[in-house]
Amino acid sequence: MTASMVIIRPALPGDIDSLTGLLKILFSIEEDFIFDEMRQRRGLQMMLDNYRACVLAAEADDQVIGMCSGQLTVSTAEGGPALLVEDVVVLPDWHGRGIGRRLMDSLAAWAGQQGVWRLQLLADRNNGPALDFYSKLGWQTTELICLRKRLPR
Repeated sequence: MTASMVIIRPALPGDIDSLTGLLKILFSIEEDFIFDEMRQRRGLQMMLDNYRACVLAAEADDQVIGMCSGQLTVSTAEGGPALLVEDVVVLPDWHGRGIGRRLMDSLAAWAGQQGVWRLQLLADRNNGPALDFYSKLGWQTTELICLRKRLPR
């Protein structure tokens, strides 16, 4: 099957099993996150229920083969909305066929419809293939670093 036969569409609640499987692949690459199926399922459902978020699925032969997601924030630096790209992952057998690019282009189109002026994302500094992918799409590194602090549950 060629990449042109892949459909990019909004994710549906029935996709959560497939999307969770994709997140398991993604989190196996990223050093800062640990896969926890129940947490990832809960997070996906919250995003699907949130009108300020977008979860896209790439589908081929009735199978979800990739996904990306993003959520709107307000940027004081931009004086308007920005989109935080949360998850971008394509099944390894589909790498190099333009699926990731199509997902990101579709997410950017959705963001543009929401009046977004800037897209931003976090990427694992040791994930060379991902960094190369984003660079080819025109993403630029910044001087900012990510800091985080967990609150007690």
